[in-house]
Amino acid sequence: MAAVTPESSAHYRFPPAAAYRLNRCLFALKSDDAFRARYVADPEGAMRALGLDEADQAALRGGDRDDLVARGAHPYLVFMADLRLRMDRGTTTFEYF
Repeated sequence: MAAVTPESSAHYRFPPAAAYRLNRCLFALKSDDAFRARYVADPEGAMRALGLDEADQAALRGGDRDDLVARGAHPYLVFMADLRLRMDRGTTTFEYF
């Protein structure tokens, strides 16, 4: 069996250290109701407060999953942050079983 390396990971690349602030922001959007409310009210201010650079801010504003993942965002955090934002904005529907 071949060794799994960061370059050959079966599921996704391990997020690089350079993407820490981006992933921290995505985690806060997913998990922190107060931060998410600040982000909805003032996205630029919320992103600046976490130290995101202009390119990360643009990627997050654009909401393009592939662009965010290419910048080092963890795919799960991208999905969950987007889902929580859509839930808060009332732009999604769910089925409950």
